Amino acid sequence: MTHELLYGLVAFAFVSSVTPGPNNMMLMASGANFGFRRTVPHMLGIGIGFTLMIFLVGVGLIQVFDSWPPSHTILKVVSVAYMLWLAWKIAHSAPPERQETTGTPMTFLQAAAFQWVNPKAWTMALTAITIYAPDRAAGSILTVALAFGLVNFPSVSVWAVLGQELRRLLKSPASLRAFNWTMAVLLVLSLYPVLLPA
Repeated sequence: MTHELLYGLVAFAFVSSVTPGPNNMMLMASGANFGFRRTVPHMLGIGIGFTLMIFLVGVGLIQVFDSWPPSHTILKVVSVAYMLWLAWKIAHSAPPERQETTGTPMTFLQAAAFQWVNPKAWTMALTAITIYAPDRAAGSILTVALAFGLVNFPSVSVWAVLGQELRRLLKSPASLRAFNWTMAVLLVLSLYPVLLPA
């Protein structure tokens, strides 16, 4: 991979990782509800889970999409259903006085597994492999995966920090409830590109 292509890959990894999407909306909600420290496993799950996802997509799963078009529709239906369920959970998160006993942030494994039903993650993975590893060689795919692995964690951390800062303003149950409903709505709105005709 040339230096120019590598710079382009890192820029693509940064922009696609730091811009709003399901992962970042959930991290902001988690930062606001649980604080930065308790959100770290969630962030690590995203970073490591997505890196593994890119590698596995590159070494074989992308061929399923190439050879069996209905797989796109199946992925879309499963992803939308799961995202709507997550939006409902965010909207009904416990208020401040109850979150210590009933609220729990997403775990490392849950966040890693979520990448497989995250429409934005699939779009990022398929696009990155198609553009930056068109030869589908193992070395190229590994380079793409590692680039995302290095860029993703600091990029998504911004959203957890933002959520934690917002936590200072969300002292009442009413304000936290309004915030959680706003995050749920934004999570649903992030599905808009997925629902557009291919």
